[in-house]
Amino acid sequence: MADARSVTVGIWVGTGSRDEDDAHAGASHFLEHLLFKGTSTWSASAIAEAVDEVGGDMNAFTTKEYTTFYMRLLSEDLPLGLDVLGAIMTDPALAPHDVDAERQVILDEILMHADEPSDLAAEQCNGAMFRSHPLGREVLGVKASVMSLDAHEIRTFFNTHYLTGNLVVAAAGDVEHDYLVGEIDRRFATRGGGGSPPRTPPGTPPDPLIVARRPTEQAHVVVGMRTPGRHSDTRWPLAILNHVLGGGMSSRLFQEIREKRGLAYSIWSDRSHYEEVGALTVSVGTSPAHVRQVLDLVHAELDAIGARGITERELRVAQGHLRAETLLSLEDSGARMSRIGASMLLHRRVLDVDELLGHVAAVTLDQVGQLAATLAGEPRTLSVVGPFDTEDFAA
Repeated sequence: MADARSVTVGIWVGTGSRDEDDAHAGASHFLEHLLFKGTSTWSASAIAEAVDEVGGDMNAFTTKEYTTFYMRLLSEDLPLGLDVLGAIMTDPALAPHDVDAERQVILDEILMHADEPSDLAAEQCNGAMFRSHPLGREVLGVKASVMSLDAHEIRTFFNTHYLTGNLVVAAAGDVEHDYLVGEIDRRFATRGGGGSPPRTPPGTPPDPLIVARRPTEQAHVVVGMRTPGRHSDTRWPLAILNHVLGGGMSSRLFQEIREKRGLAYSIWSDRSHYEEVGALTVSVGTSPAHVRQVLDLVHAELDAIGARGITERELRVAQGHLRAETLLSLEDSGARMSRIGASMLLHRRVLDVDELLGHVAAVTLDQVGQLAATLAGEPRTLSVVGPFDTEDFAA
């Protein structure tokens, strides 16, 4: 990025929560926390102080299929950033006392998510859509597995998955490619081998209903259905469909439920893509008295869009939004790093921006209509958190 004076570097590990067995659920997220606790040559406080001194931003996140560690800092401080990232990714301390200390932090994080009803509704929906499969488990793990994980098991997990055959390094900003390649090669020379973990697609049909009774002022509702995976050509029509359905202020659900009827402060749809399968979800928080009316409207809109597709105007608005969203993201080094890192890890190639925009511009009304009709026939999962019982929604 010619005008940038910073650089964002990310290391993408092709392992996430779906690659854990039940006994080690949460190991990826646990390891994400522990890599910041120091190495054989850097203490945790020394890492934090060094990064703070140069105004850097270092963080990480774990998903169902990958874990990412990244740093954004001035380009003149890139050698320090690579020293830190290289050290934590190849030589973490993973000391037993750090494992025990961080265990409580993660248990508190699990409780925090359970206390947030909108998060719980989303997690419940995902668990029901992919029941009896690792994709249905929460990334954080569960209390029992987090309590039982020890330093030896976590190091074994690290030595199995954190090898160069399962890593992608991406960078954007004021950075020279050849310099970065040389520095990464040198720092990761001892971590050769490895590869992508084996995965099995979901084989169990989704559950239609899950309800958690909570004394909340609002009811939090998520309706979800499975979609094709990230390698399907339908991902482009799905991006359009999602935007028309609930992806913005002009979307059908926002206009019908928020603007026209005032039944909710916010309502939105979202899409997730995994290796072999995906999900389309609609999320809303509303008064318990309005839940049935809101659900009727959501299902009616899903049925209508499946029966009649979308309009030419809706297609153009969605295409324009996705185009601008993509181009605006190119102004931020973190977003550009994320785009190329995720693309290399998940698709093994990075689409040129013009090629990506071309796919969006080429979506037709028929393609969106066919996909909408297919999804309208998929089983739907309803997740509710609020002052209700399962019997309140049973057919």
